[in-house]
Amino acid sequence: MERVTLRIPKQQIEEVEQMVETGEYPNRSEAIRAAVRNMLNEHEGNSESSDKRKRSWAKV
Repeated sequence: MERVTLRIPKQQIEEVEQMVETGEYPNRSEAIRAAVRNMLNEHEGNSESSDKRKRSWAKV
């Protein structure tokens, strides 16, 4: 597995931490990996669509 450094807004990290605290994810890394998997799955599903510009995951 490769290490990646990124910057995430504080509010989003706090929300991820809350998901970890409630047991939804074992740690922040797994929560972020799940988000990336979901993004890739969504992208794969949208690749068959004619409107490839729609990206619901690109919310800040």
